[in-house]
Amino acid sequence: MTPDPYEIIAIRFAESPYRLRFNNCLSCATGDPHDTPMPMDFYIWVIRNKHRTVVVDVGSKEWKCLQRGHEFIRCPVQGLEAVGVDPLKVDDVVITHLHWDHAGNVEKFPNARIHLQNDEMQYVVGPHMADHGVNHFYLVDDVKTMVERLFEGSLHLLSGEKEIAPGISLHRVGGHAPGMQIVRVYTERGWVVLASDASHFYQNMRGRNPFTVFANYQEMFSGWDLCASLADSPDHIVPGHDPLVLKKYPAVSSSLAGDAVRLDLEPVEFAG
Repeated sequence: MTPDPYEIIAIRFAESPYRLRFNNCLSCATGDPHDTPMPMDFYIWVIRNKHRTVVVDVGSKEWKCLQRGHEFIRCPVQGLEAVGVDPLKVDDVVITHLHWDHAGNVEKFPNARIHLQNDEMQYVVGPHMADHGVNHFYLVDDVKTMVERLFEGSLHLLSGEKEIAPGISLHRVGGHAPGMQIVRVYTERGWVVLASDASHFYQNMRGRNPFTVFANYQEMFSGWDLCASLADSPDHIVPGHDPLVLKKYPAVSSSLAGDAVRLDLEPVEFAG
């Protein structure tokens, strides 16, 4: 049975306008313009139809974003409210991975079921977190919140692949983080894959050139292949941090001034 299609909205909550290509691409070959400007945006995503509302990732708090040298635009929850999403009425929250810019506001969704890969949870409570070179990608308060949700019974830990609702499935890819997962969504234009940080930019995946932060190099490549197999076309795969997303898709009519776009609609510009 064909599921009811979903609307998908990407909402930008922060930006890093001064990054260069070598910050975002692992390989800079001879002649590669590695000092070329390559800004980064930070997003959360909404998936909804008449039956349910799902939020994918919950962004960061302002102080953490500024501490990391990025420019905070608005609280991610304010972005949700601007497109008509009440965090108290969200059914499910998918955390693609627990890095600081994706898991910073879980406590603002008290009635949602949280979905996280077990590999990710095991990693953030394991011995690697004693190493600052690893743990600075995470925020201990976010980890504590996930442990609290586990004890409350509202954290759903999965291993591998899981359909969480008709037309929405989660798939572990690893690579960028041990429990990195992507989200496959059925829309009016077909199957869309929210890659999140499985590919920060279009250039990472399409150029087979990983982002500079990763837990498993080989899984980065196999994750891209899985994204391609689950999406209806390359233009049905949405990267996690690329400013081109806001240019490529139709803007949402709201107070967000161009910081929200509809990913379930056909691209207006085939960028990337």
